Amino acid sequence: MQFITSNFFPISLTLMSGAMLLWSILGSRVRGIKEVDTHAALQLINHKNALVLDVREPDEYKSGHLLNAKSVPLGKLKERIGELDKYKDKPVVVVCRSGNRSGSACVDLSKLGFTQAYNLTGGMMAWQKASLPTQK
Repeated sequence: MQFITSNFFPISLTLMSGAMLLWSILGSRVRGIKEVDTHAALQLINHKNALVLDVREPDEYKSGHLLNAKSVPLGKLKERIGELDKYKDKPVVVVCRSGNRSGSACVDLSKLGFTQAYNLTGGMMAWQKASLPTQK
């Protein structure tokens, strides 16, 4: 017991770090987000004719994006949802810089009735690291 009281701060810090790590691993599943890596995203795009939805800001999109990606910034997703209605029952691969904003977009899309919204794990950073094509 003395060990715990003497080392309360380091123990608390360790427990919080562990909880944050666990949440980063399992958080997407808890929130109901379907994750795909670059290979699976390519399969959806090439074989299932998936829509690529880029939720980054316009300047980020202009600096380089996936081929034929539709740009709808996350902050405007709900007001522009009508543009995406025809994809409610089709695969939608959602992309941002790192996978965080696109995860939020997937949650929003699911709530709005999209049945096949997939978050690109690692976002554009993973896509570029895999040396996959982009366009400006």
